[in-house]
Amino acid sequence: MTINRPGLPQDLPPAERLWARWALLAAVGATTADESRPGAHRTGRWIDGDGLHWDDGGCTWWVMSRMGEGRYVLYGEDESSAVKWHEPPVDMLAGGPGWLPWDELRDRLSGYELGCVYWYENGVWARAPYPDTLDDDGLDCGMGALADRAEAVELLAERLAPTDDGPDADAFLAQAEGGLVRDVEALLACVRDPDGDDPDPAAVARALALGGLAGEGAAR
Repeated sequence: MTINRPGLPQDLPPAERLWARWALLAAVGATTADESRPGAHRTGRWIDGDGLHWDDGGCTWWVMSRMGEGRYVLYGEDESSAVKWHEPPVDMLAGGPGWLPWDELRDRLSGYELGCVYWYENGVWARAPYPDTLDDDGLDCGMGALADRAEAVELLAERLAPTDDGPDADAFLAQAEGGLVRDVEALLACVRDPDGDDPDPAAVARALALGGLAGEGAAR
């Protein structure tokens, strides 16, 4: 899936699908040690009470939060974004609905940390209007791997040991996109750390539940 530069709302998959991909990737990398680590000291993809996070420790950081039934917000920054340096200034919050996390976003803006904001309601993504002179808002570099399903499958496959007869990365992702990972036990059995560390199935299970992909919290 191609993301324009700057991004267009229609470049993003439906929020429920984007959430499912991100939440599953966050879950298979979860560890008990990381669960208690402050967000400012974490890298990679993870989930906590604020939502989903992606931080590479230098060039890009993103947050996606559920804001109520059918409502989501996606915000962050990639070093490719020219929004906050654009002249005249771009109001990234123009037209934003009242349910956005305004305090958080304004705090990020005041610290020159924010590169773009997208919001989702009634099945549609939206963002503030951009001037024609803006070259990039960072959405492509930040979210391209999750917007493209094939890339998301590749990322997931790196965290799963191959099996002869169980579901593969594509099948697990399809389950997540459908709202519920049905084969949780099979997933937990094949989770692996590409760096060779021992997997942490208990933490993976907790992250799946927190993301709404397993148990009573599963999204439908």
